[in-house]
Amino acid sequence: MRKQSAGILLYRKNGGTFQVFLVHPGGPFFMNKDDGSWSIPKGEFLNDEDPLEAAKREFEEETGKVITGKFIPLNPITQKGGKTVLAWAVEGDIDPAIIKSNHFEIEWPPRSGKQKSFPEIDRAAWFDLDIAKIKINTAQADFITELAADNE
Repeated sequence: MRKQSAGILLYRKNGGTFQVFLVHPGGPFFMNKDDGSWSIPKGEFLNDEDPLEAAKREFEEETGKVITGKFIPLNPITQKGGKTVLAWAVEGDIDPAIIKSNHFEIEWPPRSGKQKSFPEIDRAAWFDLDIAKIKINTAQADFITELAADNE
């Protein structure tokens, strides 16, 4: 079964500037990675789950905030590893300084036998569209392009 995720592309109009909200994955594998590592808040869901409800749940788990509004479906993308990502754009605002992410555990350091907990998201930020396309996972940049085209 192919992996699938659902997520939210939160956007705002800040003065004359259009911005999107992205999150940076936590944990040791992404600690020193920046460009191409950011993402929309998203997570995997099961076939019997409603993808939009899963996207809202994942947004709340990764940021600690409930998101509401008019959800605009975006075209699905496929990431390099084969995972399909469904996304919805919604206008809103959130303070990246106060996000509270859930945590995950992995063996760290590898082969040490010790489990360590890491936040799923270690930081979040608002980016202008051109910078966001550099920061975000390459395949997910299509979400930003589509959102920008729909709002011209």
